[in-house]
Amino acid sequence: MQTTHQLHVADARDLSCLNDGTVQLVVTSPPYPMIAMWDDAFTAMNSAIGEALDSQDGLRAFELMHQELDRVWAGCFRVLSEGGFACINIGDATRSIGGQFRLFHNHARIVSSMVQLGFTVLPDILWRKPTNAPNKFMGSGMLPAGAYVTYEHEYILVFRKGDKRVFRTEAQRAERRRSAFFWEERNTWFSDIWSDLGGAKQGLKHPSTRTRSGAFPFELPYRIINMYSLYGDTVLDPFVGTGTTMAAALTTARSSVGFELVDGLASMVEDSLNTAALHAKELVAKRLEAHRRFVAKRLEAGKTIQHTNTVHQVPVITRQEREMELMNTTGLTLSAAGNYTADHARLG
Repeated sequence: MQTTHQLHVADARDLSCLNDGTVQLVVTSPPYPMIAMWDDAFTAMNSAIGEALDSQDGLRAFELMHQELDRVWAGCFRVLSEGGFACINIGDATRSIGGQFRLFHNHARIVSSMVQLGFTVLPDILWRKPTNAPNKFMGSGMLPAGAYVTYEHEYILVFRKGDKRVFRTEAQRAERRRSAFFWEERNTWFSDIWSDLGGAKQGLKHPSTRTRSGAFPFELPYRIINMYSLYGDTVLDPFVGTGTTMAAALTTARSSVGFELVDGLASMVEDSLNTAALHAKELVAKRLEAHRRFVAKRLEAGKTIQHTNTVHQVPVITRQEREMELMNTTGLTLSAAGNYTADHARLG
């Protein structure tokens, strides 16, 4: 099978180049309102944001920043197919402005916007990020009534457009079974707290780009794409950055579309896709090997396993895993139009 991967150096507030209902999953991490490293980016979208920050009107700046993001979420709703998912990684912000330290609830503001657009809100995931901070508080040290807890988590908000996705034909149902994941993967992935993911390395090699990115670790979109989409589906990242979501889509045999305003990041997206294609077989093989270790431990504990995956000839816990097929990326080519085509085949 083949997938396509398209990068648009364009503003994601205008997704008019994408047709209605052509995307099955959105996975993204937008600029975080009221985090200082994104102030200039938001001000470039709307000069009133810079004016609000200069006048120390934090609540007005917060609302204006989210109004710019609202335009992106509206576009995502339009291009998502019925039953499609939107998964947004976002952190709340703490900031001193106007002489007052306070929390800005980015996740709550996004949830409110998505509800108004018509999305169904589903249970979210707390990503507990690793930290090297020696102190677990901010403020007045050991003295009461003046300290603040340190935030060490971000949210992965999960939304669905409309009712559950319907698989009407046998071919669609077969593709769903082929796209299944292992029982033990489900138990980890569908937990509401992810504490086993590392952070993404910072530092960009192109002087024209930001000196620090907001990239999340590869495993984050990799899990989400496996959880909420099928082989051959299209994944959209309207804030593609260095291309982590597109790389994860390629590795999982999904097509992808990315939008990024910073032209200097395009070569990093290309690097991400090439690296993903190079290491896809290794990563997918590790999933299969991890499952074999899980099976061995379960059998050593005296437990039985009743089912067998007929594709990879490994024991599996449930009937739903019997037709699961792990896919390997076998090639990646760049077309004259600047888009990528990837070839995928069953992991041998």
